Amino acid sequence: MLSKAVDALKSDKKVRTIIIRSEVPGIFCAGADLKERAKMHSSEVGPFVSKIRAVINDIASSAKMGLVETKLAIIPGGGGTQRLPRAIGMSLAKELIFSARVLDGQEAKAVGLISHVLEQNQEGDAAYRKALGLAREFLPQGPVAMRVAKLAINQGMEVDLVTGLAIEEACYAQTIPTKDRLEGLLAFKEKRPPRYKGE
Repeated sequence: MLSKAVDALKSDKKVRTIIIRSEVPGIFCAGADLKERAKMHSSEVGPFVSKIRAVINDIASSAKMGLVETKLAIIPGGGGTQRLPRAIGMSLAKELIFSARVLDGQEAKAVGLISHVLEQNQEGDAAYRKALGLAREFLPQGPVAMRVAKLAINQGMEVDLVTGLAIEEACYAQTIPTKDRLEGLLAFKEKRPPRYKGE
């Protein structure tokens, strides 16, 4: 279902921000459904994990709070062995994966794994409310600039610095001919909020 939803959103140019949340108060994801996994034939596990990895690649590039798969004699197959070292460095990633340690919010923030630690509210949706607040901060920015900034960051993290700077330059060039860039300059000059259209 998640894969279908992501595919539908990819082609909708009006979508600027996506928030994925759990309907279970206080919990986003507790990991793989091990009861479901135990019923799978070994030939099904690889394709299933590959599909999860593909969906995660489409929607996020952040690591989880704990990659405990080595406790089950497997490895983080949803991309954790690749994402975690990129997020926090190889040494610490190895330590966390090899030990199967789960970090609390403060520890995860301290190592740069997450951006925010929140006290849970009575409704159990503090993280969702924070995500809405961040989305409200993102929405006023130029849509083309946001799209190519995301592209530059995501692609640049996969290559060396020189190549990453070339990617950034190519992405920057895509903002130059836009009407939004001219609107941003005019709004700055006129001391008013810009009215971007994604053009």
